Amino acid sequence: MTLRVTEVFCAFLKLGLTAFGGPVAHIGYFYKDFVERKQWLTEQQFAQLLGICQLLPGPASSQLGFCIGLMSAGWAGGLVAFTAFTLPSVLLLLAFSVLLPVLSSTAGQAALHGLKIVAFAVVADAVISMYQKLCPDRLRASIACLSAVALCAIGSLWGQLCVIAAGAVVGVLYCQTSDFNTKAAPVVRVGYGKTTGTILLVAFLTLLAALSLLQYTGNSWLSLAHSFYSIGALVFGGGHVVLPLLNDALVPTGQLTPEAFMAGYGASQAIPGPMFSFAAYLGALIAPEGSALLGAGVALVFIFLPGFLLLAGILPLWQRIAHVERVNNAMAGINAAVVGVLGAALYDPVFTSAVLGPLDMALGLLAIATLRLWQLPVMLMIAGCVLLSVAAAVLL
Repeated sequence: MTLRVTEVFCAFLKLGLTAFGGPVAHIGYFYKDFVERKQWLTEQQFAQLLGICQLLPGPASSQLGFCIGLMSAGWAGGLVAFTAFTLPSVLLLLAFSVLLPVLSSTAGQAALHGLKIVAFAVVADAVISMYQKLCPDRLRASIACLSAVALCAIGSLWGQLCVIAAGAVVGVLYCQTSDFNTKAAPVVRVGYGKTTGTILLVAFLTLLAALSLLQYTGNSWLSLAHSFYSIGALVFGGGHVVLPLLNDALVPTGQLTPEAFMAGYGASQAIPGPMFSFAAYLGALIAPEGSALLGAGVALVFIFLPGFLLLAGILPLWQRIAHVERVNNAMAGINAAVVGVLGAALYDPVFTSAVLGPLDMALGLLAIATLRLWQLPVMLMIAGCVLLSVAAAVLL
């Protein structure tokens, strides 16, 4: 079924304006809209697309949306699906970056701290959900716990890569079960072949190598592009897991203060659309003076690009690896290690910057209960955290 590009754009723009709740919630929105209501995809097609997206680094929900647009209306459909789904969140975060310097009053600082508590609650909720889904047995639970312990002890981007690689090795050697259905026949079809797919994969690797070398030329824009492209190429687990990578790349180097970083991450929880839009906020803040919009654009393009190149390259080649048991076992180990990465990030920098006393802890636990126990709307939790934080700062 080939749809008009405008129809794809309108469908994804509606989701970009209303899809609150993060990557897991987005997948639910996509299923209800495109499988149940619009019937653009069958359940089997949706399941395989989701499986492919979870096997690759990058923002899984945005990659899934790109796939749906690509299968529905070709390359133009994939591009407008991404644009329409991402644009509202980008504009909102850019507005927040402009307002950030004027939020210096007591109430403004308290509001920013409330957003840090929002980030704590959301990441804690994500850790619990991912642990339940991705660590169903003792082996994978152990991988997650040991990964978290290792990262709390050593930290750093290389530490994260090492625990993810170790998770893959343990998965291949010892994981006997996989969450992916290896017996399902591949039903994903795109309008291009293996040659185009190979070209896209070569482009992914060429850009990764070229930017790694060009960052040493001293050009600030190439350095910016390298930072976000390399992070986008290495993030397994989607939006929440990008947090420690971005933090390690930008905060210790002095490009961004911890307060500005966590305030932006908290603000990204208050808006619909993909969490990778957080890159636009960061790019606007660290860009050379007077180049905020260009910085936001470079950061946004280069954090999304590697995941999309990999995905588009893999799609026509998928049939060759869809039934390989070791691939699925390796991903089971990687996913468990990702839970550990996120668990370590929950402690540092999220908990350490958000919870500064008993009152913050109480508010954080209340926010987590709002999400997990009472399942109240996310916006209500965000508004509550900000208002209570401001009230405590003004009254106490």
